[in-house]
Parts: sequence; C-alpha cells; structure tokens
Amino acid sequence: MEALLKHQSFTKAAKDLYISQPYLTQFIKKLEEELGAEIINRQSPQLQLTETGKLYYDYLVAAEKDKQQLFQTITEARTTDAVKLKIGILSSLATYLLPLTLPKFLERYPSVSINITEDIPRNNEMKALSGEIDFYIGQNPETVSPSLNVEAVGSHLYYAIIPTQSRFYQEGQTYLPANTIAMNELLAEPLVLTKSGSAIRRQIDRLCQRYGVTAQVILESENIYTVSQLSQHNAGVTFIPESIIGYTDQHLSFNLYPINADLISVDFFIAHQSNRQLSQFDQAFIGTFRDKIRQI
Repeated sequence: MEALLKHQSFTKAAKDLYISQPYLTQFIKKLEEELGAEIINRQSPQLQLTETGKLYYDYLVAAEKDKQQLFQTITEARTTDAVKLKIGILSSLATYLLPLTLPKFLERYPSVSINITEDIPRNNEMKALSGEIDFYIGQNPETVSPSLNVEAVGSHLYYAIIPTQSRFYQEGQTYLPANTIAMNELLAEPLVLTKSGSAIRRQIDRLCQRYGVTAQVILESENIYTVSQLSQHNAGVTFIPESIIGYTDQHLSFNLYPINADLISVDFFIAHQSNRQLSQFDQAFIGTFRDKIRQI
C-alpha cells in the first residue's frame, strides 16, 4: 500500500517491492474481492485510497504497531533476568515507603533486581542526572532539576503531633478536629523539626514566613522517625506525613492534628533522566508506586 501511494504506479511499486507488476495487480484485486470493496480509486488521475482503502490502511498501520509492541514485550520478557533497577531515596523515606510498594512490584516481576541507594535528596538528584541511578524517589519536587522528568505518584497530608506539654493538648483524644487550632499559634509552639534543607523543613519554614512566625526550634534531626519519637515523648510539636502515623507509639499520650492540604502536603515523586526510554519494567515500577501510595 505504501509503495503504491509513494510511486503512484503499479509498475514502479512492483519494482520497488521486487515483484512483478501482474502479481501486484492480481494481489490487490484478490484483496478487494475478500473485502468486498475497492481499496484503490482507479478513476482519479493519481492513485488514491477509497474510504475502504483508508480504513484498511489504518488497520495495517495499527497491526504493525501492535506487532512491534509484541516483539518488544517478548524481548523484555526474555531478558528479565538481566533487568536491574537502581533507585536512590532518602533513608527515612525508604523506611516507610519502600515496604509499602516494592513487595508488590517484585511479586509481579520476581526476577528483576533492585539496588537501593539511601542518600540525601541532593546526592540522589546528582546521581540520577549522571546516570548512576535509574530513579530518584523523593517528596516535594519544586527544586528538582528541570533536566529530570518528574513523575508524580501521590500526595499525603501532614499531621502535627501535639505532645502533652503543649497548651493545645486535649486529654483522651487521639485525633483533634481539623481547623480548630490557629496555624500561627501552632507554629509558635516549641518545635522539633528535621534539619534545614529537608523537604518537610522547607515547607514548615515557608509556613512560618507566611504567618510571620519566628520558629522556636529546640531540637533538630535528619531522621523524621527521630523527630517523631522526640515529639511523642514531650519534646515539642512536630509535623509528620500521614504515612508514618502507623509508626507512632500508641501507648504514649499525644494528639494528632490534621494540617490543611492547601497549606502543606507531601507530594511524592519518581524522577529519571529526561531522555530515558521507559521500558515495560520502568512503567510497571512507577505505576506500582502510584497505585500503592494512593491506596494508603
């Protein structure tokens, strides 16, 4: 079909296809008999496809595309043993995020090998840019290099941990109702936060600027779990993603207060080099993360 449209001649098309002109003519006639309609308009000055011909041509294009996709899938399936995915992620983020997501992916692709590098966000970003890792998993991608493609995989709320020493603590309650504490007053409480530069800390710092509050940061840590534990043990107020509430000690006395998503939220992402051609396994990896995180 392409040869006929290109050369506008049965003779030239047959020559291009290394077949005889009578054979090509007979082939087209037989095809038209099978379809029950003409596919070539022989009345026009130039060879043109009839409406039936256009439908048949679109079918051939789609079939060729499906065939190529099938070959790619078969090739990838044959080479599953050689597939290795290298991911970079912040250690504290890996602790609660990877157990929720990787088992499901590995259940589907048990032969895929995954290498995990736990490092600070900036280093993970540099490794993704250099190709040292395939995927950089992080949160709140506002500062990620534009040279990386960022795949959003879901958002979570923040909760404030209100310890017993706080004036906002309410005995006998685990969760406090939303929008019952003025944000500027909550931020003015003694705070236990992750260190400056972390995704969570950047959001808290912006909130303080927004409300004109000078934060009283009494303790800092690089690990969100350390921060959470310190707050639960009455060191001060802190803010944690909802996904790690399950790691809090329910035997201790503290309140959990939901923060409006319009103020701050945890936006998880997977970043990779912009020129990376995503394979079947890459797409499944990203899709599994997106599905599992949104189920939490």
